[in-house]
Amino acid sequence: MDGDRVEIDGGIMEGGGQILRVSTALSCLLGLPLRVRRIRAGRSQPGLRPQHLSGLEIIRDLCEGKLEGGEIGSTEITFTPGKIKGGTHIADTKTAGSVCLLMQVAMPCVLFAASPSELHLKGGTNAEMAPQIDYTVMVFKPIVEKFNFTFNCDIKKRGYYPQGGGEVVVQMSPVKELSPINLTERGTVTKIYGRAFVAGALPIKLAKDMAAAAVRCIRKEIRDLYINIQPVREPDDQAFGTGSGIIVVAETSTGCLLAGSSLGKRGKNSDKVGIEAAEILLRNLKHGGTVDDSLQDQLIIFMALAKGVSRVKSGPITLHTQTAIHFAEQLTKAKFTVTKLGEEDPSKDTYIIECQGMGMINPNL
Repeated sequence: MDGDRVEIDGGIMEGGGQILRVSTALSCLLGLPLRVRRIRAGRSQPGLRPQHLSGLEIIRDLCEGKLEGGEIGSTEITFTPGKIKGGTHIADTKTAGSVCLLMQVAMPCVLFAASPSELHLKGGTNAEMAPQIDYTVMVFKPIVEKFNFTFNCDIKKRGYYPQGGGEVVVQMSPVKELSPINLTERGTVTKIYGRAFVAGALPIKLAKDMAAAAVRCIRKEIRDLYINIQPVREPDDQAFGTGSGIIVVAETSTGCLLAGSSLGKRGKNSDKVGIEAAEILLRNLKHGGTVDDSLQDQLIIFMALAKGVSRVKSGPITLHTQTAIHFAEQLTKAKFTVTKLGEEDPSKDTYIIECQGMGMINPNL
């Protein structure tokens, strides 16, 4: 069996947890035994962190697979997938490890399960170095559902750095196959809205300050739109620990959603948090792409699995996206091309990511 293992170098390109997420999800879907070496070689603390281990364990459980080397700090794993089954699965990072990243690894797999799934994901909902759950619900969800599936995401409790303690429940039914997407028309910005939140010991004034600072920053560039950023205090029974942050979303006439978000932390001025989110949003709007820099790489695995040609217009290709494309091509028969669009406006750094998907068919349906 070992002769047929696909060998993955976890230290190249982005060199982080994303290589693990893309390759184990595809291994599970395609029934390919996998060995990943040099896991997170590019990071200050190499090897598996609780976050990555939880992700591997939920994939193992989803398909009754075999995982070796699955412990904290491990830099090499082997994984032998079984058959993907639906049902209820629990993943708990027991830290502030991101529930959104757990969702990223599990979601493609449960789409091709034999029956509906319910995933109980525990950890951080609004954590550094990962999309915030608000981003997942407000931006990722409506766009990824264009691949022709739907899912339900219920935020039971929010959790923050360092303790985590959050929980989301994701419900989804399997599909026969995924449709390709075509996101090439950006359109004009029609709405800007968002939420600025505080939880735990923090006063609502911080949320109001974040929101006001974000609005002021956006107003300098975009004058004629009403900007609706709600300041909220998370109810105590729906949040664990103390945290704050903001997400600002722009919606366009063609249904594109682009965002900027930021988290508060001790010693960081709340105005700065708001301005940071606003500046990320404005930067994402400037490049003229239909997706923001955070969504770009999250769509790659779905494009690779879909049946037919997907096209996405984006800003500069992130290292995360290049990495996802590299491993999607290594493991599937999908073919990606990235073309720079220079003609109509040389000042814009815009690209088309095109993919001839492999046309994954759910063998169980």
